[in-house]
Amino acid sequence: MPGPGSSQMPNTRIAARGLRRAFDDGRVEALRGVDLDVTAGEFVAIQGPSGCGKTTLLQLLGALDQPGGGEVWFDGVPLDRIGDLAALRARSIGFVFQASHLLPTLSALENVQIPMFEMPWSAAERERRAAVLLDAVGLADRLHHRPAHLSGGERQRAAIARSLANEPACLLADEPTGNLDSVSAARVLDLIDTIHAERGLTILLVTHDAAVAGRATRVLRMLDGRIDADQTAAPA
Repeated sequence: MPGPGSSQMPNTRIAARGLRRAFDDGRVEALRGVDLDVTAGEFVAIQGPSGCGKTTLLQLLGALDQPGGGEVWFDGVPLDRIGDLAALRARSIGFVFQASHLLPTLSALENVQIPMFEMPWSAAERERRAAVLLDAVGLADRLHHRPAHLSGGERQRAAIARSLANEPACLLADEPTGNLDSVSAARVLDLIDTIHAERGLTILLVTHDAAVAGRATRVLRMLDGRIDADQTAAPA
């Protein structure tokens, strides 16, 4: 299968060719042959109704699952040739999910440090970096609060800080505002916009909401396991 060679697409961060994924012994086809190229620094929304395959696609692109057919590349290297996918995820890809998945017995400061144990940093450096990240997401006064004492929006901002812990190249977000009220959702989306603008991360955001997808610079619309439309926002 021909892949996205570096000479042809030198700035491609993530690519996919012919991605397929089925469940329930093949009776449910979640993905039916998806081709995709995401350039480094792009902010891409994957939008569509429930059951269209968008979360499955994000999981395959983030090396959280393996395709039943086709292939994914990260920075020009096929994922099936990367021996340690856990290390790739820890060092190069930040994840934000609909639920924050913060550990309830740890403070915000401690939660943000969890991914950093993959890095050769001292305890003091981990704590310093976590404090800087929490300050950047507006939680400087919540460092020592546990998740139960944070609002839903604050928990999601802490989760975003955690996703940036190891200075990843990509941020993958799956319905990051799905559990939030409109005010908190707007704050989280503003934060993602700021992260994209200031850090130049490649961002892929899954959503069913067209208004949320409209925050991105490019929108992939999915239907029945395929990309049905690929639209790039006009320059402001």
